[in-house]
Amino acid sequence: MSYNLRLLIDCPDGKGLIAAVSTFMAMHNGNILSAAEYVSSPPSNTFFMRMEIEGDGFGLRREEFDAAFAPLARQHRMSWRTTYTDRPQRMAILVSRYDHCLLDLLWRWNARELAAEIPLVISNHPDLARRVEAYGIPYHHLPVTRDTKQAQEAQVRALLEEHEIDLVVLARYMQILSPEFVGAYPQKVINIHHSFLPAFVGANPYQQAHERGVKIIGATAHYVTAELDAGPIINQDIAHVSHRDRVEDMVRVGREVERRVLSQAVRWHLEDRVLVDAHRTVVFE
Repeated sequence: MSYNLRLLIDCPDGKGLIAAVSTFMAMHNGNILSAAEYVSSPPSNTFFMRMEIEGDGFGLRREEFDAAFAPLARQHRMSWRTTYTDRPQRMAILVSRYDHCLLDLLWRWNARELAAEIPLVISNHPDLARRVEAYGIPYHHLPVTRDTKQAQEAQVRALLEEHEIDLVVLARYMQILSPEFVGAYPQKVINIHHSFLPAFVGANPYQQAHERGVKIIGATAHYVTAELDAGPIINQDIAHVSHRDRVEDMVRVGREVERRVLSQAVRWHLEDRVLVDAHRTVVFE
């Protein structure tokens, strides 16, 4: 089976970085299919790179690449990682009762727009079981109350570990994750917030937006951190509304935006297009 290698790098900026990596690939008969670079603003001046190399004909086997690339990485103080396109990430979806983001993700996955395996969906409500199982995906109903929250979260984590999950997507999962949970999956939990963050954080953002008379509404997909709705933003989009729109109209329009924003963020993550730069992200679209 053919595959491509993806190399992601961040390091202090300096002269000759692109040439050094490109020369390394050429020395090993690597055919560079795409390369993108970015240098962040002072004071960090960090160099970011995403490179995709054709696997067929490449002179380094998977088990050889790390040792071969390590001296160059040490020379330039690189943080780096590699992924392979024939090893799709294993993605779990967490959801409560709202189905629009979940069903959009499942439709796109079924249409092969999202290169991932989905071993399970977890919910604190039973409502969506049939719709998920129609795709042949196991549905785990783990109810939660204020008194059982810690135990339920432990059950969720146990399932994620059992299924060797790489990415957790919160498709309108209406529970706040503990710092311990988030810490176990750094930059591997994506949430959709039904607001154009940092405005209207927390609950009922559409009601807040309606009361303020906004003319645009939006949605934000971001990595989850211990600070509520404050993780690095991956994707955002907007839709226009007017004074004629009621709260329920804004919710309907907003859900269309939420689906689009979340699915794009998930796809970028699965394709290794997102690198985190402190509180921001670099997205190589």
